Amino acid sequence: MANSGEKKAKKPSFTKGVKTEFKKITWPDKQSLTKQTTAVVIVSALLAIIIALIDMVLKYGVDWLTTF
Repeated sequence: MANSGEKKAKKPSFTKGVKTEFKKITWPDKQSLTKQTTAVVIVSALLAIIIALIDMVLKYGVDWLTTF
């Protein structure tokens, strides 16, 4: 290992890297954020209802099959 006087490149600190990356983020405007949030809530509620209905149908189907 020869010491030729070369200095290692200094690593940037983690926080400086995070700050740099945060500057690259494009945040949505309020209207877009509201629309997207509403869509997520509606789709989640619909999926919850569909899953609950499927669960009830399967439960009653299994109960019906086990009564014989």
